[in-house]
Amino acid sequence: MSVSSASAAAIVFEPEFLAGLTTIFEEKIVFNQLLGLKVTSIAPQQVVARIDMRPELVGHYAYNRIHGGVISAGLDAMGGLAVMAAIGAKHMSEPPEQRLHRFAKLGTIDLRIDYLRPGIGSHFELRAEVLRLGSRVATTRMEFFGPDGQLMSAGAAAYIVS
Repeated sequence: MSVSSASAAAIVFEPEFLAGLTTIFEEKIVFNQLLGLKVTSIAPQQVVARIDMRPELVGHYAYNRIHGGVISAGLDAMGGLAVMAAIGAKHMSEPPEQRLHRFAKLGTIDLRIDYLRPGIGSHFELRAEVLRLGSRVATTRMEFFGPDGQLMSAGAAAYIVS
């Protein structure tokens, strides 16, 4: 199943599913709070979030550059969120609360990040999409953008879904 298909674009998530998924991502996954990840958009075909730069995230003091680990962890989290959205879209016949319980076994099994440009800026936008959602493994593509919209890092990951 390709999540960026026309059928996925026709799916509209219920407000309670969106609220539940945002709560899981921003509050229940406490590490995402540490990163400062804030969801800005959840759709079956793409998820978007933002990180505001702050002193705790600096990886190179002389350039005020964001730490590569923040980029990596942020993109990994976004890949997971994209998989959650894709699973939610795949099971629209279930009530929102039931779909939100499907994420218990989700975990990263492979992650690759390419650092293309220094992460310097006041804030960053992170995007992710599912390339393939299988019965056991999902693959994703993620992107990390600077405040000017320039691509700074790109990632790809695989997640166990069952």
